[in-house]
Order: sequence, then structure tokens, then C-alpha cells
Amino acid sequence: MSQRDTAPAPAVPAPAPGADRYPALDFANSLLTLPTGPHDLLAAPAPATAWLVEHRLAPVDGRLHQVCTDRLQGLRTEVRALLAARVDGTPPPAEALAAVNAALTAAPSAPLLHWDAERGLHRTLPHPADRIADRAMALLAADTADLLTGPDADRLARCGGAPCSRFYVRTHAARHWCSTRCGDRVRAARAYARKRAAEAS
Repeated sequence: MSQRDTAPAPAVPAPAPGADRYPALDFANSLLTLPTGPHDLLAAPAPATAWLVEHRLAPVDGRLHQVCTDRLQGLRTEVRALLAARVDGTPPPAEALAAVNAALTAAPSAPLLHWDAERGLHRTLPHPADRIADRAMALLAADTADLLTGPDADRLARCGGAPCSRFYVRTHAARHWCSTRCGDRVRAARAYARKRAAEAS
């Protein structure tokens, strides 16, 4: 076994403020920029499935395939683009709007009419294995739309603690970081810079 195989996984920060109310926010933040480098919580089918199960967006016995994982990552890119546009006060990219709207309509939202010999006519919401990604993406797209058009949209912000790339909902106007850890890192960097400047002068 190589040293790379035994290296511990990077410490993932606690969910950003607002992620407890908006799974879409946690979804956007599943692509992290940590001090050690980028870290993708949806990098492969197994962790992507685990993320969906943890957020109650897939059944415990569900399983994503690579093509569905790729689609999930693609939607995340567009969700991040929409959040960034809202924070920056710029028009949302047309392709991001189209991707979210496509996800919204990809999974049936009403129980459909079915028939089988055992139960006869009945209504049920389809949830076969090949529709897990469609259903999860539809729910995440709906949550994205709710976040961007609801009362918390004006409090949406991007973490100011480089290299962090997370979005969060401000709990107060003076908040600039998604976590205490990011704030501490920024303050430490500023203190170090002041010390170096003082030494240089």
C-alpha cells in the first residue's frame, strides 16, 4: 500500500451557515477549496451516493453510477454559478438557469398512474435505481430556486477567507467568513503580514 493510499482524508469543515435550511447550499459547497487544495465530496459514485443518502435525497440502498455522478457534478457547477451571480449582483448565466430548470422538470413531482396484476391501478412516485439522480437533482434544483428567490437571498454571501470557496447565509451584517476557522486563518495571516512589515521597517 502506498503512502498516498494511507494518507488521511482532509478535515472537512462543518456545514456553512444556512446549509441546515438549504441542502442546495451544502450541495454547492460540496466542492471545497481547502488550505491543502481542492476536495470534492462528490468525486466518485460511492461518496456521491453517501452524500445524497446523508441529505435524505436517495434511499439507503441506492447506488449512483459514474454517468449520474457526472450529471450531479455538472448541476453543482451551474448552481454555484447562480449563487455567484446573486452574490455579485450580476445577471445569472443562461446555461445555469437552463440546467436548473431542466433538473426541475426531469423527475415527476406527482404520483403517476400505474397498473400491475397484483395491485391493479394505483398511483406511485417512480423511484427506480436509474431515477435516483433525477429525483435528487430535481429536489436540489427546487431548493436552489427557493434560496435564490426567498427571504434569505439578500443574505447570501461568499466566504472572504481565501482560499475558501464556500457560500453561506449571513447571520449578521458584519459576518465575512463561513466559519470560525476561516476567520481565524484570515486574522492570523493579517497578523503575520503586520509582523513582517514591522520587521522590514
